[in-house]
Amino acid sequence: MRALIWIIGCCLVAPCALPQALQYARLGDFKLESGELIRDCRIGYRTFGKLNPAGSNAILFLTYFGGTTQDIASYIPWLGLDRYYVIAIDALGNGVSSSPSNSRLQPRMRFPQFSVRDMVATQHDVLEQRLGIRHLKAIMGISMGSIQTFQWMVSYPDFMDDAIPMLGAPRLAPYSLLNLKLGMDLIMASPGWRQGNYDAHDPPAAVMSAELADLLQSTPEYFDTHADRERLFQQVDSSAAATVGHDANDKIRQTQALLRFDVSAAFGGSMADAAASVHAKTLVVVSRSDHLVTPGPALQFAQLMNARTLVLDDECGHRAVLCEQGRVAGAIHDLLEGSDQGKP
Repeated sequence: MRALIWIIGCCLVAPCALPQALQYARLGDFKLESGELIRDCRIGYRTFGKLNPAGSNAILFLTYFGGTTQDIASYIPWLGLDRYYVIAIDALGNGVSSSPSNSRLQPRMRFPQFSVRDMVATQHDVLEQRLGIRHLKAIMGISMGSIQTFQWMVSYPDFMDDAIPMLGAPRLAPYSLLNLKLGMDLIMASPGWRQGNYDAHDPPAAVMSAELADLLQSTPEYFDTHADRERLFQQVDSSAAATVGHDANDKIRQTQALLRFDVSAAFGGSMADAAASVHAKTLVVVSRSDHLVTPGPALQFAQLMNARTLVLDDECGHRAVLCEQGRVAGAIHDLLEGSDQGKP
């Protein structure tokens, strides 16, 4: 199982659907909520399956931290391509969509800070302006994809019938915030970072980040069962080498977005008001043993919404949706099919 070298990653490998060709939507100079601009903003996306004649079967699947739409292909079989048209969109800062690592006009740390709300706004533009989709059957995501899903639920409450945030939160709890900040500090304190002008062949703090991620994505029980004690440190080195493609500056900008994320910000800090704005039928999936995105905030928000919940009670931590993919896929199917049939 490939380990991401950062904190809010979902290093899950499931049976894959064939990735569709990567396409780009060009949004021009995109204005962020801060007032700054991303110059020549482009957003990557892939589609799977076919849109039905009524245009009622589209599902948006959002990327996790450092993940890409090619990675999302692993989860498409959960949904059934014979029934749904799945759109996967690359989040700002993931190295495919506009990011510090690929911007010609605003490279590296000249790339402006953006928010989760900005990520969602670019995705909304892709759906409406590029794909002509003005309503979705469902929106879903894992980890940071789930965080984006929560933002979608309050930013565009009438845009979807169903919402399925998995292993995410409407805002991160203090423990998760500290994890994130530590990961970012490891990079920025590394002599090799050089204020963002680091050597791409020698990414700063790669091994330490991999060590931290391996610890926090898991639990002691899961890790001790699955790690090879004799080859432990070689495996960590391999994890670090495998994730060199996730640029350090990209991680920093995505981390800064997550540190500021709070769906209640537009509601005067009231989570109750934010929850009341949600119109989608919602399934909230959490892991009781998750050390990366602790489950409390998501469960509290689910209670405020009177939403369905699936609490995975195992030792897999942030890997729980893979460990229990049968239960997760079944719960997703029940929500989607129940909505079709008008069930509460």
